[in-house]
Amino acid sequence: MKSRFSLLTKPLQFLLQLDLFSDSRTDDGGMFQSPRRKMQDPAPKKVTPSSLPVPPKTSSTPPEKSPNKRQIRLQEQWLEYSLLRSKRRTIGFLINDDGLRITAPRWVTIGDIEQAIHEKQRWIVAKITERRERATHQVQPKMVWADGAQLPYLGKQLTLRILATQSLGIHLDSDSNELRICLPADSGEQQLKDRVQAWLQQEARRVFLERLPVYAEKLDVSYHSMALSAATTRWGSCTSQGKIRLNWRLIHFSLTVIDYVIAHELSHLREMNHSPRFWATVQSVFPEFEHAKHALKQHAAHDLPIF
Repeated sequence: MKSRFSLLTKPLQFLLQLDLFSDSRTDDGGMFQSPRRKMQDPAPKKVTPSSLPVPPKTSSTPPEKSPNKRQIRLQEQWLEYSLLRSKRRTIGFLINDDGLRITAPRWVTIGDIEQAIHEKQRWIVAKITERRERATHQVQPKMVWADGAQLPYLGKQLTLRILATQSLGIHLDSDSNELRICLPADSGEQQLKDRVQAWLQQEARRVFLERLPVYAEKLDVSYHSMALSAATTRWGSCTSQGKIRLNWRLIHFSLTVIDYVIAHELSHLREMNHSPRFWATVQSVFPEFEHAKHALKQHAAHDLPIF
């Protein structure tokens, strides 16, 4: 095992990632640089539980407070948020199922935090609205793992056809859009899932390795390697050493979405940030990136089968 000292003496390696359902953080990584003040706020007062729905609603009248929550007035509306103190140097914003969560240094005052909220209010309101709309979207029925089931693949639906046989095999019939899986008659659901997942991962590797050189050439960059990822929180990542990781579940989506993620990650080899220059780099090789980015956000949550 490498010693901790040897790891610390290595050159710093930067990592940038494209989050799964990546609308939860600010475009600059969820960070807001605060003025340095060596003072600590008093602990928030305890308040009574709230019956507000999740994500929290904004309202024109002050809502009943929840435990460990604070409130601020934005655009003639009241917004509830949770505050977490930490040793970090910046103020971080996160929109999740519980609403707005802010992580801030211990020495930053409530006044500084609320100033940061006001500066980010357009992003906050937009993301909470997106969360609410997504939560009310009609939930798609869960996939039933059986003959005739529909499997999303490259933006289309494949029909599973299970052939009871002792021989093992899996074949895609492009003409009929059927995925034919050979399994013993006594096979269970998990065996079917395992066979389909292995095939999808094989397809993902094939497609990614075909598309990566296309965008690497367009961007005039070289990447070190590509590996499949099974992360639950991100679609892809890129290190400053050129190591690309792509989530195999991208194979469920159209080639346009896959190309967007690949262009996104490779663009980090030109700009290791999410600055305007970075997005201009993405746009230079993938002009329709905004549409693909939106499609990935809107459909990711309910289009993926559970393995």
